[in-house]
Amino acid sequence: MASGMIEILDRGKAEIHFVSPDDFREFVKNKKNRGLRNKLMEEKEAVKKFVSNGDYIAYDFSSLTRGPQSLLREIIRQEKRRLWVCAKFTLYESALLVGGGCADKIDVGFIGWIPYLLGEAEKGRVKLYEWSNGSLTYRLLAGAMGIPFIPARDLLGTDIIKHSGTIIIKDPFSEIPVALLPALNPDVSIIHVQEADIYGNARVYGPTVATLETAMASKKVIISAERIIETIEFRKNPNMTIIPYYLVDAVVHAPFGAYPGGTQGYYEMDAEHYLKLTSITTEDEMQKYLEDYVYSVDSHEEFLDKRVGISKLNELVRKAEILEGFR
Repeated sequence: MASGMIEILDRGKAEIHFVSPDDFREFVKNKKNRGLRNKLMEEKEAVKKFVSNGDYIAYDFSSLTRGPQSLLREIIRQEKRRLWVCAKFTLYESALLVGGGCADKIDVGFIGWIPYLLGEAEKGRVKLYEWSNGSLTYRLLAGAMGIPFIPARDLLGTDIIKHSGTIIIKDPFSEIPVALLPALNPDVSIIHVQEADIYGNARVYGPTVATLETAMASKKVIISAERIIETIEFRKNPNMTIIPYYLVDAVVHAPFGAYPGGTQGYYEMDAEHYLKLTSITTEDEMQKYLEDYVYSVDSHEEFLDKRVGISKLNELVRKAEILEGFR
């Protein structure tokens, strides 16, 4: 029988980014422009306008698939500082943000084996807070719902609890342990999609994690898109719209915006380029990579032209077409 009392059984010790649901509601109500207006702009303008030093930043997917890599490179190029990153799935983009001096805190769902990043954590240059893919997604869901926390059974029975901001209570109804995960409302989210219109309506095809929830939970949203299509296409098939325009603050046209990762239906990841990333273990190697592929070019278009090349891009497109043929 339910006791009616809530008993705290355990709690993690990690610092958490937390925004009052009422404060988030007030921000959306008073500062979010929900008008149907043209939001198309260059990546440089979008990052300068909507990403600030000290922001908590989230993205939907990571290095390998549909990650917002062109926007992340622009963040590094503009030398944003003291960022706290929500990395549900993170591989080399987090290492690049740390190497560029941009990020000093990361909420980690999955990190993979990245020697450079782990080495920087050991040096105290970046703080890694352990969660899981599921628990970070739950936190974003709570943020999107406008509630202060969400109960789940995620993380129970793991040591991750100690390194997160989770609170374990005895459920007053069943009297079994349940995890309370604090809501997450990022300052800005950056999301790469296959198609968008100039107002911010967006479509995503293939695998995803929490695209809509991430956008709904965030104060500001920057979309980068492989293609900009006419709004009439969204009106013809509204059920295909994953992100509605009123959540979005900026739209960036970024063909190959997920490179060196892939985007389903458009191009495959560049495995050779990832070998360069996996070989980075020292600070000198990291700074050389950033100089070669980030600082020495002024934009995503120049990066593709001077550092990747049309032949490589065409090769990745052909690989995607071959794979699509097998599906």
